[in-house]
Amino acid sequence: MVKKYIPVLSIAGSDSGGGAGIQADLKTFAALGCYGMTVITATTAQNTQGVRDIFPIPAAHIEAQLMAILEDIPPKAIKIGMVNQPEVVEVLAKTLKRYPHIPIVFDPVMVATSGDRLIADGTVSLLKEQLFPLATMITPNLDEAAVLTGYQVDSVEKMHQAGKDILAMQCKAVLIKGGHLFTPTIYDILFQQYKSKQSYESPYIPTKNLHGTGCTLSSAIAAELAKGYTLKKAVEKARIYVHGAIESGKDIQTGQGNGPLNHFYNPENQIIHEVE
Repeated sequence: MVKKYIPVLSIAGSDSGGGAGIQADLKTFAALGCYGMTVITATTAQNTQGVRDIFPIPAAHIEAQLMAILEDIPPKAIKIGMVNQPEVVEVLAKTLKRYPHIPIVFDPVMVATSGDRLIADGTVSLLKEQLFPLATMITPNLDEAAVLTGYQVDSVEKMHQAGKDILAMQCKAVLIKGGHLFTPTIYDILFQQYKSKQSYESPYIPTKNLHGTGCTLSSAIAAELAKGYTLKKAVEKARIYVHGAIESGKDIQTGQGNGPLNHFYNPENQIIHEVE
């Protein structure tokens, strides 16, 4: 028998402030007992107050990173975050279509918490055409849902409409995240092909420390899928984790702007499986 960790891969941008992107994903994987790996698509110069600069990684190097992982440590699940160049979309689609057995959670990062746009013009249509069909689930927030649908998503009713419209974009499942409504109850709605929609609720936590919430949720879902949970259960467990990370970090000051979550408020031990 061979002992192995549960490996999970994040394909995303690097946040120099440590609150979102690759950094948030690795913290989440570790907190949930998984072994985190990365393919970095871009580096950013940012802090809690906003994004100052974005440096895209060449597509050839992204492909080299990805193949190095897939050929040696095949992940049990993949989270995709910031993909802001058309050539990167093409590289990821070309490679990942050869691994249809690996669940993919795609968080279409387009707008930062600060309001900064993080995706190049012309990339959105390629995401829909090439990455959406490969993903197990898409997890847009309200701003990203608006970019994808072309209309404002500013109510629970509009969330229902956006979920149906995005699901029609060759998606297997869509989780519309309603945190930006800032209502007393936060609603996230899961839409799946040929299944009834599922609504999740949690109380709103008043805090400005929400930087990286979307990255954390999508990477938590990927970690739970890697453990073998169903999509519905993985979303449920990931939301509980994120709610706790927000609650425990709501009064902690990190920087002068939008602070991060407390990812390690209740860490799990590293999970080790024995395989033949």
